[in-house]
Amino acid sequence: AAARRVPAGRFLLLLAQEHLEFRLPEITSLLSLYGGQFSNQQEICVNSPFWILNIPSEEMARGIMKRTVCAKSIFELWGHGRSAEELYASLKNYPVDRMLPYLQPDSTYKIRIHTFNKTLTQAQKIKKIDALEFLPFNGKVNLKNPEHVFWILEDYGMDPNNVPEEPFDLYFGRWIADGQRELIESYSVKKRHFIGNTSMDACLSFIMANHGRVKPNDIVYDPFVGTGGLLISSAHFGAYVCGTDIDYNTIHGLGKASRKNQKWRGPDENIRANLRQYGLEKYYLDALVSDSSRPVWRKGMLFDAIITDPPYGIREATRRTGSPKESVKSAEGSTENPVFISSSYHLSDIFFDLLKFAAEYLVMGGRLVYWLPIYRPEYTEEIIPRHPCLKLISNCEQMLSSHTSRRLITMEKVKEFKDQDQNSYLDDQYMPYRGHNSFREKYFSGVTKRIAKEEKDNQK
Repeated sequence: AAARRVPAGRFLLLLAQEHLEFRLPEITSLLSLYGGQFSNQQEICVNSPFWILNIPSEEMARGIMKRTVCAKSIFELWGHGRSAEELYASLKNYPVDRMLPYLQPDSTYKIRIHTFNKTLTQAQKIKKIDALEFLPFNGKVNLKNPEHVFWILEDYGMDPNNVPEEPFDLYFGRWIADGQRELIESYSVKKRHFIGNTSMDACLSFIMANHGRVKPNDIVYDPFVGTGGLLISSAHFGAYVCGTDIDYNTIHGLGKASRKNQKWRGPDENIRANLRQYGLEKYYLDALVSDSSRPVWRKGMLFDAIITDPPYGIREATRRTGSPKESVKSAEGSTENPVFISSSYHLSDIFFDLLKFAAEYLVMGGRLVYWLPIYRPEYTEEIIPRHPCLKLISNCEQMLSSHTSRRLITMEKVKEFKDQDQNSYLDDQYMPYRGHNSFREKYFSGVTKRIAKEEKDNQK
């Protein structure tokens, strides 16, 4: 009877301790991508590096690990306890017939120990491994290249200044697969061929593609494509990628370079070259010079995901094209590329245009993933822009300064777009984010006050 109490499909996930808020939406999105579901009974403490998950199959667990950049490894969980005695009792309860395929006489294995928030001596580790003698290991130990790897994992809590003598939780499991943490290094912006002032960090770029559930043969679009950093992560997962940007020089790789010690961009510094650098050029559709507030696309659902980082007006200007009448005056004194005469573009307008575009051009079930800048003292959940065709899936914060942050918003298209949806929602949904049009002023308010004070002091 005791053996029957052990549910099948219990896995232990070991997570990296960074971007804590982004981890749960990433794992949830990947589970749903592979047809699994995140049940409310999952035993997880959101900030802990150890989560126990119910996943229907080992195959699904492997699928998730082929994608995640937030998790380090996943294990088939054989035992769990709050003390060594509890762990051993739990292991004795685990059905022997589930263990035996991995403990055969002709197999090789090793046992590893992982401790969180504590370092053990070699002698302590060996003692813990020897205590597992009661398990029916029949194979030979092979430390270099074993067929099966088993892990003892111990959690000594989150407080480095107060490490307990004994762990709070102990786990034992069979290693299944590692996550994709090495992508963070191999796709690092530092080694990127073509970058801009605001090129997205590689880890966050992969997290965005995972939140967007990007899969092979999808078509993914970035309306503020810049140097194409967000296209790269989607292409890595097998999606065809395209984008638009209002800046002619960026799209064509012209003008001043963003790198230190380099004045002008080279002849082959462009988005295509970035994808070529990673062997992903075949997934690159194209990038167009175009204004996201005036869509150039034919009607109909075109995109499986829209993944973007709109300009906040801090390091890149927010602008849109004006009509010929508006632009005649400014054109006379302008040395700007003549294709575009651009006027300022309010932050709230950017986001409402983006939601409207996503509602119209995403396929059903397709996702919009974007960054929303926030002035923290005034933030409430009510200011997140809404649309009747889009459902909010997740909202994660990344701090920028003591008083500003940006939130990664993931939305899913749940309702067909009809023409009456065009502006019906604007009146009640439009106002809350309006205050953020002055995000730039608030961001720089500290700097402005300091300069004003200095000028005043100088006049004395």
